[in-house]
Amino acid sequence: MKKLAIITARGGSKRIPRKNIRPFLGKPIMAYSIEAALQSGIFDEVMVSTEDEEIAALAKQYGAKVPFYRSEKTAGDFAGTNDVLLEVLEEYEKRGEHFELGCCIYPTAPFVTAKKLKKAVEKLLEEEADTLIPVVEFSYPPKRAMVIRDGLLQFGDLRYIDSRSQDLEKEYHDVGQFYCFRTEAFQKNRKLMLGKILPYVVSETEVQDIDNESDWQIAEIKYEAMQRRV
Repeated sequence: MKKLAIITARGGSKRIPRKNIRPFLGKPIMAYSIEAALQSGIFDEVMVSTEDEEIAALAKQYGAKVPFYRSEKTAGDFAGTNDVLLEVLEEYEKRGEHFELGCCIYPTAPFVTAKKLKKAVEKLLEEEADTLIPVVEFSYPPKRAMVIRDGLLQFGDLRYIDSRSQDLEKEYHDVGQFYCFRTEAFQKNRKLMLGKILPYVVSETEVQDIDNESDWQIAEIKYEAMQRRV
């Protein structure tokens, strides 16, 4: 079974300019994703999907391949991850290369490690599932969320006004780090989040959205703490 790691790194980040190659504790943040994929030893190819020459050069410097550039369509602001992955797989097929398993790794995911990728792929292969997605438990039940309407605070859903948080079903959200998937199912569904999906639960201490400067600083603190635990 051939396995492909796809690191999606376009050059047009808006909220944090050049986010994908900005230094994170001493090296480009994208390098962490490339190194995790390579060090896992489970992929036949580790590639970076980009339209940007500087990103492509850095990707190659850290050991990834850039066999082709993104199209104008998938390099735009409105292209989603599904669009990028489908284009990558289709381009490989045109070149006579077929992969049975894919793993999309985001370029701003320093918490992804070789160990996590190996465990994730092993779990997906052991189960009759289409996709595996890392998730983290909400720190507080969303069912007890409050909203502000007409300047007043109220419960979003009155059915849960008297519920104790510990009595509610646990809920999770996608951590936005990586997705492992069987390519045949993905190309049929054309979406990662359709079909039979396995969870890979991770600790909140190893999760951080990075959308602004404060997020970046928190991510560095969490990453250094994670390294001390290893």
